Amino acid sequence: MAPVNDVMAWAESFDHLLECKSQLVFEDFLRTEYSEENLLFWLACEDYKKITSVTEMTVAARRIYAEFVQVDAPRQINIDCVTREEISENISQPGPNCFDRARKLIYGLMENDCYPRFLKSEIYQAHLEQAEKQ
Repeated sequence: MAPVNDVMAWAESFDHLLECKSQLVFEDFLRTEYSEENLLFWLACEDYKKITSVTEMTVAARRIYAEFVQVDAPRQINIDCVTREEISENISQPGPNCFDRARKLIYGLMENDCYPRFLKSEIYQAHLEQAEKQ
């Protein structure tokens, strides 16, 4: 069970939720909505931004592209065709910002759509009740 301060902070802002080590609760919620690919993509992009080696960046970019971006990817994210095409064109020589537009789109989707529903969900309410009993 997440510490009471963490659970309370989740309601303060979406960023608090993403910064928290207990974000698995949010992932569980997204899984119930069949949209955990959004969080997984965003986390993969956060890790990608930390890569400094060109070789590692290329491998990671191709993995992210294959898993989340390309049409019919196993965890295809919902982004516009212009953004998808831009990434497709840059994937052969990916830079540190190659997923930025898609990352921002997915962040906005989670913040404005998934996050408010999460705060009203039974999953969050159950964690809140448990935290308040501690």
